[in-house]
Amino acid sequence: MITKATLQDIPSLTTLINSAYRGETSKKGWTTEAHLLEGKRTTEDELKEIILDSKNTFLKFTDDDKIIGSVLLVEKEHQLYVGMLTVSPELQNAGIGKKMLAEAETHAKTLGLFTLSMTVVSVRSELIAWYKRHGYVETGEREPFPSSDIHINISDKPLEFIFLEKKI
Repeated sequence: MITKATLQDIPSLTTLINSAYRGETSKKGWTTEAHLLEGKRTTEDELKEIILDSKNTFLKFTDDDKIIGSVLLVEKEHQLYVGMLTVSPELQNAGIGKKMLAEAETHAKTLGLFTLSMTVVSVRSELIAWYKRHGYVETGEREPFPSSDIHINISDKPLEFIFLEKKI
């Protein structure tokens, strides 16, 4: 079931998101960034800020009262930004990500928005290909990957974000 996340979900969401993107547990799935980045993907404080911001909707996918997927949706002028799409590493390739993207499109339409956008780390070719199979296209826009205490680049390649979008 896909519903809106609340402040009470923050500990579970933090654990899920960090386990899917970074560290050893993320290597059980195909969307890991552990070979590119060390540190955490997010913190409880960051998720609290996100959930409290009225421009954001954070959705969770639950099964048997356990959060196994999530996605951040941000209203940005004339488009909906899709970020932090997460599926539990053990459950990737089961269609949960596809359902979360479909729900993002439904949410965009209810807001009267007909473009979805996102950023993806440029060297994540398998992930970019997955989004392209779901109708996203590269815009040609790029920006440097941010450096911070929680996003520690361990890649031998320079990282940058590429922008993808989908018209619905």
